[in-house]
Amino acid sequence: MKRIMELSADYSRQTICAVATAFGAAGIAVVRVSGADAIRVVDSLFRGKHPLCEVPTHTAHYGTISTPASDGSGQNVLDEVVCTVFRAPHSFTGEDTVEISCHGSLFVQQELVRLLIDAGARMADKGEFTKRAFLNGRIDLAQAEAVADLIAASSAAEKDVALSQLRGGVSGKIAELREQLLTFTSLLELELDFADHEELEFADRSQLTALLNSAAQTISSLIATFQAGNAIKQGVQVAIVGAPNAGKSTLLNALLGDERAIVSDIRGTTRDTIEDTMIIGGVPVRLTDTAGIQSTEDIIEQKGIERSRQAIRKAHIVIELLDSTDPQPVLSADDLNPRQVLLRVLNKVDLQSSNLSIFQSSDLIRISAKLGDIQPLLSRLESEVSRLTAHTDSVLISNARHYEALCRAQTALERVNEGLQAALSGELLALDLHDALDALGEITGEVSSQEVLNTIFERFCIGK
Repeated sequence: MKRIMELSADYSRQTICAVATAFGAAGIAVVRVSGADAIRVVDSLFRGKHPLCEVPTHTAHYGTISTPASDGSGQNVLDEVVCTVFRAPHSFTGEDTVEISCHGSLFVQQELVRLLIDAGARMADKGEFTKRAFLNGRIDLAQAEAVADLIAASSAAEKDVALSQLRGGVSGKIAELREQLLTFTSLLELELDFADHEELEFADRSQLTALLNSAAQTISSLIATFQAGNAIKQGVQVAIVGAPNAGKSTLLNALLGDERAIVSDIRGTTRDTIEDTMIIGGVPVRLTDTAGIQSTEDIIEQKGIERSRQAIRKAHIVIELLDSTDPQPVLSADDLNPRQVLLRVLNKVDLQSSNLSIFQSSDLIRISAKLGDIQPLLSRLESEVSRLTAHTDSVLISNARHYEALCRAQTALERVNEGLQAALSGELLALDLHDALDALGEITGEVSSQEVLNTIFERFCIGK
C-alpha cells in the first residue's frame, strides 16, 4: 500500500524503546524495542542460551539483562527476563522487534530503558510503534485509530466496535468503494487522451450511473451508523434536570449506587454539573447532575444554570425530574431538538402530592429516588439506550473524522451524478470523482497530511 509519506533514512534507521505496559509496579512489565538495530541493541545486554541474533522469529528466550561490572570482575545482573523476538516484516511495526518481559519493579523498568538508550536506542514518541506499523503498511490509518479506541474501551460494546475496525471492517468497505471509483476515474481520464475524437467513450455512462447509485447507498448506510457508533464510543449522554430540590443528586446517587453527589434539603446545594458513568446493556452512559433551574439574581447560581443548559444541549436523553410535592416543569419545547429523548420523571411518589392531577399523566415515570425505587426509570433508560445504539450493520462508523470524510465523499458523488444528468464532459466528472476518492482515502490514510497524523498519534500512550 502506498503511503502518504515515506520514512526518511534517519527515521527508518532509528531504533526506539519504551515500556509497553501501564505505568506502575506490577507482577511483570513489557519493554518493547523496534527498529533496524533492535535485536543487536537487546543482544548487547541479554545473556541467554543463544544470542538473539541467531534465533528464529516468533520465539521466546529466557535469560538475564546484564552489564559489565565497573571493576571488571564480572556482570551486574539487572533482572531475569524473557525476550520474544519478531523479525521484519513479521512484526506489529514491520521492523525487527524484541519484547522484553521483566519483573514489574519501577526501578527495573526505568533502568532497563536507560540501558537500552545507552546501547543505541532512543525513547519512543507517543504512538510511535503504531505509527511505524501504519507507515510500513502493516495497518491502515483507520486500523491505527482502532488500536487507540481498543485501548481506551471501557465497555463490551466499545471493545466490539474497535475490534471490528482493527480487523479491517471499515477499511474493507472503503477499499472496495475506492477500487470501483478508481476504475471509472481512470477510464474517464483515458478519454482525455482522445479529446479530438469526441464520439469515443471508454467509461460507459449507464454503468457509471449504476456504480454511483450503489456507492451512494453504501456511503449513506455507513453515515447512518454514526449515531449508534458514536454513542457507543463516546457514551450515551444523559442530563438530569429540574427545579431546585427536586431530587436530582439523590437520583444520580441511586443510579450509580454510590454517594457521588452531596445531598441535602437545602435548595441549590448543587451549584455546578457533576458527571459520572454507568454501564447499561454493555454501553457506557454518561450521567450529568445539573444545578436546579430557576430565576435567580445570584451570579454563581446563574453560571451553574447556564452549565445546566449546556448539558441539556449535549444530551442524547434528558431526564426532567419533577417533585411530586411541588411539580415545577423547567423545560420548554425550545430547549430540546427533535433528536433528543425527553423522559419526564415524577420523584418522591412516596410522599403525598399537593397536586394529584399530575399523577394522571400517562407519560410520567414514577420513582422514589430516596427509597431507591428507580426500576421504572432504569427499564426506560435501558430501552432508550438500546434504541440509540441499535444497528444491523456489521460495520459501524464511530470516529467523527471518518463521518466527516464520508459526508464529503457523499457530496462529491452527488455532484458527479448531477454532472451525468447534465451530460458534462469526462474531465469535469473526473474532477468530482477525485474529490470523492480523496475524501475516502483520508479515512484509511491513502490521502492525509502530517498534521492529521500528528493529531491522531498524539492520542496514544508511549509504548503503543
